[in-house]
Amino acid sequence: MNHFSIYILAVIGCIVTATYGQQDPQFTQYTLNPIAVNSAYAGTRGHTTITGLHRTQWVGIDGAPRTQTLSIDAPIANRVGLGFSVINDEIGPSDEFYGDLNFSYTIPLDDNYKLSFGIKGGVRVFNLDFSKGQIRENADQVFQQGVNNEFFPTAGAGLLLHSKRKYIGLSIPNFLKVDHFDDNLNSIAEERLHLFVIGGWVLPIGRNNLFKPAFLVKHVNGSPISVDLSANFLLLEKLRLGVSWRWDDSISGLVGFQVSRNILISYAYDYTTTELQEFNSGSHEISLRFEIFKDRILKSPRFF
Repeated sequence: MNHFSIYILAVIGCIVTATYGQQDPQFTQYTLNPIAVNSAYAGTRGHTTITGLHRTQWVGIDGAPRTQTLSIDAPIANRVGLGFSVINDEIGPSDEFYGDLNFSYTIPLDDNYKLSFGIKGGVRVFNLDFSKGQIRENADQVFQQGVNNEFFPTAGAGLLLHSKRKYIGLSIPNFLKVDHFDDNLNSIAEERLHLFVIGGWVLPIGRNNLFKPAFLVKHVNGSPISVDLSANFLLLEKLRLGVSWRWDDSISGLVGFQVSRNILISYAYDYTTTELQEFNSGSHEISLRFEIFKDRILKSPRFF
């Protein structure tokens, strides 16, 4: 595949993302950073959590997506949680920055279950630079201009029903509909409503081992439903091993190590199962999570 063809593939991917409202940036390790999916998760771990992640998708294809995210959340009062997250997402000639403030309020339902309500507000900054690559039709007016630091607001909400070992949540990251492109590009792309459903169940296996099946379903009007299913193991409270399957997209292997009580390092590799597998060597994702505990002994370690 020559450089021009590869670049056009990236441009098409970018245009599809903007025009049809393809999913927000995707993460294989979504179970390690649920606040990126659902604002109601903010502060529910009971202590301060800082998570950073870097994803390189479809290695070998010029202009393929690259994503970085950093989030911090903590309980700030009785039943109240607060979180902040930023995401930088690059694909082809475009890059998009997300900055969100998350707020949650939790209501105990009984001795086991709690219901958390979350809201989020923020901003997205969109850039499109057609000079990044090789374009044959240089005389085309569309390819002579781009988008520079276009701001638009976001507002979303989420619900999370959870206990010490189970959780299920529903969220909409952004209710607002805005146009991505300026009129001088002769193209208007509307930000469409995204719907996320996330869930998991932690099951003990023996004395020091845990098993957690989990899922993430994403839907955007006008796009196919995306389904992620994963099976994760926590062995001896140190080693994390897992596999994941993304419907009609990829299969993944996950490994993580609890370096200390406060630090978790994990890695995921995605093998592409679509026709794109011919042109790439897979996707890589590495994350680092740091937790700050108020107490000396963590009474009930969380595996989600």
